Amino acid sequence: MRVYVPLTLSGLAAAHEAGELGPGPLTAYAVTPGLREWYVSDDIEELEYAALSRAASASLRMLAGAPDIARRRVVVAADVADQDAVADPDRGLEAGALGEVRIASAVPLSKAAAVHVDADEAEPDITAAAGALGAADHGDDDAQFTVDGAEDHELLWFGVQEIPHLIA
Repeated sequence: MRVYVPLTLSGLAAAHEAGELGPGPLTAYAVTPGLREWYVSDDIEELEYAALSRAASASLRMLAGAPDIARRRVVVAADVADQDAVADPDRGLEAGALGEVRIASAVPLSKAAAVHVDADEAEPDITAAAGALGAADHGDDDAQFTVDGAEDHELLWFGVQEIPHLIA
């Protein structure tokens, strides 16, 4: 199963040094039954993009909680055994849990297929979105507009061998 693990650049550096995404348990995003039902599509590429987008939103939340780190969302796509990525059946259709899975243990970085990272030019919008997240969560429409602006930036695709360049 392909999972999308939200990180930050400093988290990616730590994973690179350790040789694994972890320690577990990890929260990741994948094409779950709940995501399929919510998205109403059988196109696997669209569904995987939706899971990637959910992970990018989780990465933004990580940035909001750590104002001193680089303001770029990071998502690592990795392949794990289906039984290792478990969705909570009681939360499957909750908006906040769509596509969310738990992985009990660390994932070796050798299982990573790609890394998705914001471009440098996205940083001002990502910074603004991270700063507005709390107000958006409390119903501020202007703040939500700012947070939604982060989604205007597509994450760039990088091969795993490019991680040293990304964290340099």
